[in-house]
Amino acid sequence: MSAIAATTRWWWVRHAPLAQPHQIAGQADVDLAPWPEAQAHLTAARLPARALWLASPLSRTRQTAERLAALVPDGATAPEADPRLMEQHFGAWQGHSYAGLEEAGDPHLPPFWADPAGTAPPEGESFVALCHRVAEAVDDWSPRAEGGDIICVSHAGPIRAAVALALDLTPAKALALDVAPLSLTRLDRIATDAGPVWAVRWVNRTP
Repeated sequence: MSAIAATTRWWWVRHAPLAQPHQIAGQADVDLAPWPEAQAHLTAARLPARALWLASPLSRTRQTAERLAALVPDGATAPEADPRLMEQHFGAWQGHSYAGLEEAGDPHLPPFWADPAGTAPPEGESFVALCHRVAEAVDDWSPRAEGGDIICVSHAGPIRAAVALALDLTPAKALALDVAPLSLTRLDRIATDAGPVWAVRWVNRTP
């Protein structure tokens, strides 16, 4: 039987709401909506003190992380940035809406909807590729906080990818997961001599 070495608790938080929620943001830097003070306090109240804070390099996650950390005892003054935690790159579609692309008759939409996990938008990346880079980031960061807590402020796509890793879901199935702004997903990575195993505590928990 495998001996348990340590449990590293991953606290995944999606960034705060966007000013234009129907726009395909992807890896573009876009503005947040007015800060939801009450919701942020409720989310921060569930976060642990003295954790390692991570965020994608995009402004919407860094701003969310910095404001949440200010509400948590011993929160980080600035999160560690990792580009592997960025949202899926939607290429030429960034800044548009799906409704607008449909109305314009974009020829890339039908093959994308036929396989939304495996097909990359024009000049972008696939969700499958995102899942690979998020798994790499989780494997790299987990030993740095082994036995402790990692608070990762990221995007809907990477959080779906993290749940897929924990539950051994295919990328296509992971796309069915809802991830609301400022929601909390808690995934525990348990190190054993046979390799890591996962316990899923919460997914998309909202205040």
